[in-house]
Amino acid sequence: MPHSVMLLDVKEDGIRAELQWPLKEFDFVFPDAALDSDVSTLVARRGAWLDHYLLQHMRITDNSGRRWSVRVLDKNVLRDEQFLTGTYNELVFHLWLQPPGQSSPRSFTLYYDAVMHQLITHKMMIRIRQDWDGGLSGKDSAAAELGMLMVNPSDNSVPPVVVNLDEGSKWKGFRQMFFLGMEHIADGTDHLMFLLALLLPAPLIASGGRWCQSGGARYAVRNLLKIVTAFTIGHSLTLLAGALGWLRLPAQPVEVLIALSVLIGCIHALRPLFPGKELFIAGGFGLIHGLAFAGTLYNLDIDGTRMALSILGFNLGIEIMQLFVVLLVVPWLILLGPFATYGYVRTAGALFGVVASLAWITERVSGNANEISAVVSRLLLHARWMILLLAVLALFKYVRFFYTAGHRKRYL
Repeated sequence: MPHSVMLLDVKEDGIRAELQWPLKEFDFVFPDAALDSDVSTLVARRGAWLDHYLLQHMRITDNSGRRWSVRVLDKNVLRDEQFLTGTYNELVFHLWLQPPGQSSPRSFTLYYDAVMHQLITHKMMIRIRQDWDGGLSGKDSAAAELGMLMVNPSDNSVPPVVVNLDEGSKWKGFRQMFFLGMEHIADGTDHLMFLLALLLPAPLIASGGRWCQSGGARYAVRNLLKIVTAFTIGHSLTLLAGALGWLRLPAQPVEVLIALSVLIGCIHALRPLFPGKELFIAGGFGLIHGLAFAGTLYNLDIDGTRMALSILGFNLGIEIMQLFVVLLVVPWLILLGPFATYGYVRTAGALFGVVASLAWITERVSGNANEISAVVSRLLLHARWMILLLAVLALFKYVRFFYTAGHRKRYL
C-alpha cells in the first residue's frame, strides 16, 4: 500500500510542511467514514474533523521538551500514482510548524502516529525538500531523507524521529544557488542554443543579404563579447525582477517565446535578418530568458538577504557555465571562419536549431511531447562529441592551411 510522506521546507523561523495521506489507508482505519468515496467534497464535508484528527496525532517538541505550534494552512485532494499500487487519491495538508521562543527550527523531535495507531503496517517517510541554509534548494529531496515513522512490533509503539540538522549558513545557501545556476544552464539546451545561434555568424560580415567573408579574429571576438554581454544584461534584469516578484508571466508563453527566439536566431545564422544589431536581439530575448530563470528563485520563498544571495549566486552560476560553453565552442568557430568549410558548419548548426525550435514550439503550445523533440534531446546528449568533432575539423583546416602556405612559399 502507499505510505504517507512528509516534506519539510526549513525556513529561518519555522518549517513549512507538506503532508501527503493516501486516502485508501483511511478506509481500513475508519471503515464507516468512507473518506475515499466522494473525494470532490471531502474537504468541505470533513475538513474540520480531519484537522482535529491530525493535530491529535502529531506533536513536535524542541530540545527542552517545549511544544511547537502546528497550524493547518490548507488542504486538498490530489490524484497520485505508484508503480506497485497504481493510481490512488491522497489528501495533502500544508502546515506551518513554529518553534517556541528562540528555539531553532533545525533541531526538534517529531511524534506522530496517525493511521499507524490502527493500521500497524502503515509508515510515514520524512524528507527535507528545501533547506536554504543547509544547501538544499528543493530539487534533490532524495538526498535529504530524515527517517521513517513506523510501528515497533515489540510493543506496538511508534518511536519519534529526532531531527538535528547540521548548522546552516548563508555560505551553504549561496554555494547551492551557484551550482543550481550552473545546472540550470547545463540542462537548458534552448537557452544555450539561442546564444550559440547568434554566435554562429559572429565571425562573418553580411553583404547583399548573405553571410560573406570572415572579418578576422579581432572582429569576431568583438562581436562575440557584445552578444554575450547583451544577453547577460538582458536575462540578469528580468531574473532580478522575476525573483523579487516584480514581474511575473505564465510559464507556458515564456517557454514558447524562448523556443521562438531560438528559431529566429537560427534563421539569422542562415541568412542575415538583423546584421549589426545582434546585441539588441540578444539583449531583448535575454529579457525573456531571464523570466524562465527567475521562476526557480521565486518559488524558494525566502527572506530578503537570502534572496539577494540567491540571485547573486544563481546568476554567477549561469554566467560561469555560459562562459564555459562559449569558450568550448567559439575558438573553433573563429579558426574555421576564414575557410569555406565554415559555411557548411554554420548551415548544419542553424538547420539543426530550426528543427529543434519548431519541435519545441509545437510541444509547448500543444502541451504534448513529440518524437522530434525526443530525438533532439537524445542527440544533444552527445554534444561533447559534436564539439570535439568541430575542434578536430578546425585544427585540421588551420594546420593544413599553414602547411600548404609554407609549402607554396618554399616552391616559389
